[in-house]
Amino acid sequence: MRREKFEELVTRALDDLPQEFQEKLENIAVVVEDWPTPDHLASLGLRHRSELLGLYEGSPLAKGGGRQPTLPHKITIFQKPIERIWRSEEEIMRRVGETVRHEIAHYFGISDERLSEIEQQKGR
Repeated sequence: MRREKFEELVTRALDDLPQEFQEKLENIAVVVEDWPTPDHLASLGLRHRSELLGLYEGSPLAKGGGRQPTLPHKITIFQKPIERIWRSEEEIMRRVGETVRHEIAHYFGISDERLSEIEQQKGR
């Protein structure tokens, strides 16, 4: 998929967030990169670059990150791992949306463990 099209999917996923969340997004950059760097992987204890679909970098709002003058929060969505796992445009679009929501949750201070609990509750 062309980068422009993939970036449009990321923008659409951000636009699809509930208004109450959109209003609270401040000082945050959302970017698309092809692959995570070795440093990204090492910081998370991952070995293979296709394991990381997105990454939030910053101090989560729940920990006071939104009140301190800091560098912008950053969310990176990695295009190539998503495309490597999912092939159809529909699947890619769905996974981009999930990945963006997942990383936005980290921005709001929600841990991976809590996200898993929420997903399990939704499945019931």
